[in-house]
Amino acid sequence: MDVKDPTPPPYAPPKPERRLSLDTYRGFLMLVLATSAFQVHKLAANVKSGPVWNFLSYQFSHPEWRSCSFWDLVQPSFMFMVGVAVPYSVAARRAKGDSQQRIVLHALWRSLILILLGVFCSSNGAKQTDWTFVNVLSQIGLGYTFLVLLEGRGLKVQLASLAGILLGYWLCFALVPVAGPETNWSAIGVKSDAYRFSGFAAHWSMNANFGQAFDLWFLNLFPPHNFKYNAGGYSTLNFIPSTATMLIGVMAGELLRGPRRPMDKLKLLLASGAACFAASILCDPQILPFIRDSYILCPIVKKIWTPSWALFCSGWTLWILSGFYYLVDIAGYKRWTFPFVVVGMNCTAMYLMWQMFKGWVSQSIRTHFGSALFETAYGPIWASLAWTFVLWLICCWMYKRKIFLKV
Repeated sequence: MDVKDPTPPPYAPPKPERRLSLDTYRGFLMLVLATSAFQVHKLAANVKSGPVWNFLSYQFSHPEWRSCSFWDLVQPSFMFMVGVAVPYSVAARRAKGDSQQRIVLHALWRSLILILLGVFCSSNGAKQTDWTFVNVLSQIGLGYTFLVLLEGRGLKVQLASLAGILLGYWLCFALVPVAGPETNWSAIGVKSDAYRFSGFAAHWSMNANFGQAFDLWFLNLFPPHNFKYNAGGYSTLNFIPSTATMLIGVMAGELLRGPRRPMDKLKLLLASGAACFAASILCDPQILPFIRDSYILCPIVKKIWTPSWALFCSGWTLWILSGFYYLVDIAGYKRWTFPFVVVGMNCTAMYLMWQMFKGWVSQSIRTHFGSALFETAYGPIWASLAWTFVLWLICCWMYKRKIFLKV
């Protein structure tokens, strides 16, 4: 006769349930990204004109340097949602019995894989490895371990860390001398005055700032050792303020996992978004269309992820999350979410397929179904919808078979 051990098994916290609104939000972001902004900017630039198409072209492209469009918010929203997922991910690992040390080691491993995946995607089609770290996967990887270390540390510690990141990064730019009058702007990729500021804001002009100075040293450590500037003005160090955006996501994720009533959580999300907006506009009042002459403490620039941009985009992401949370989790409108959930649960797979196979899928569609539709006035939009649908079908197939690509 077997004698059962009367000692009860050690307590393991229950595995956290997935929140449908979060998968829906992630899926929405990835589907928008996979369409490459529906290539509306190509249609507006080459075929269509007028106020409506000008508006759509602006919203589905990156402004030259300052201001914000819908397309500008896709990457911040995606990175913000990485932060939101951290409390759920850490809780799941604790439910499996992982120690804090194992959780941190896994975070370090995941960071390394994400950084290298970003380099791999950036090198697609290149003659040799393109050692650049501005791809969204690399940017997430560079900040991810820091998020895990701050998860569960308490709101005071997290807010103090957030303030330290933003103020410290602001100081790094503010203390570097501005470009002098002898600067050859065309030699560093600056094609128009729209990429330059005057006065104190000049510390954040394109390719004449602290981030550019760092990359001139850092990126030339890698072959072929000939980095001069990033054509878009992006910087490796963008990961520092973007980590602040992801940290705000961690705080939002902890709020959603907490014991408060759903409507109280919604109110706090909305209030936090408003606070982020207010702080960012205090730094750059001229972002408002009715203010023309005001002192700019820190301009709102997405491409170098200024601290004011980190707060500005976080305001938007908090409000967008609030909308999904209310519609799906509070109001209970769930039937429409399926097309987004199948992608939201396989974000990494969708992103990699979009980066690596979009061109091949598009060409295959033309080969087998003809290119007549794609040569019409609205051809760019039809092409983007076609390849996105094919990639979605792959995600749907993976979802049905419970195949989820995780790093």
